[in-house]
Amino acid sequence: MGGKEISVAIRKALGCKSVVLIGLMGAGKTAIGRRLAKRLNLDFTDADGEIEQAAGQSITDIFSEHGEAYFRDGEQRVIARLLNDGPQVLATGGGAYMSEETRGNIASQGISVWLKAELDVLLERTGRRDNRPLLKAGDPGAVLERLIEERYPVYANADITVQSRDVAHEVIVDEILTALNQNMVSAKNGKRRRS
Repeated sequence: MGGKEISVAIRKALGCKSVVLIGLMGAGKTAIGRRLAKRLNLDFTDADGEIEQAAGQSITDIFSEHGEAYFRDGEQRVIARLLNDGPQVLATGGGAYMSEETRGNIASQGISVWLKAELDVLLERTGRRDNRPLLKAGDPGAVLERLIEERYPVYANADITVQSRDVAHEVIVDEILTALNQNMVSAKNGKRRRS
């Protein structure tokens, strides 16, 4: 099966479900997500952008004015609403998958894809922009190390894991499509395979 046929098969197998990208800030969820959506002929949605639109302010401002707990509550509601609008490729914020309720919603209405990145890759990428509220709370390297320790064991519950690294975005997209195709075939045959 060629690339186009795989994309068509995945799109058909998804039905109403969404492909949900999870991972730490800097893992490439937005950049990869846009390209993946194009290949699957689906809409791309960035949950953080939707949260900002719903709140009428930036995530940085939400964090500073209301705190992380308030943000996470809103994030949970927005992602639940977005999942009802599938199929789509949905990029979530780094902390979204830590919510048990959100994980449950994603499991029932989507296929989760963890873009797993090593610390050096994340540091290099997040250093390019100054819009990461959690990284303003101290040494970015130490913060990212702590987040890796806390979140990677939970992210490991994703249906699919793909290594995010410094290669062309299309390479990662191809790897996701291959893994999605294998996952869908396994699900069709009665058992979903983790990759």
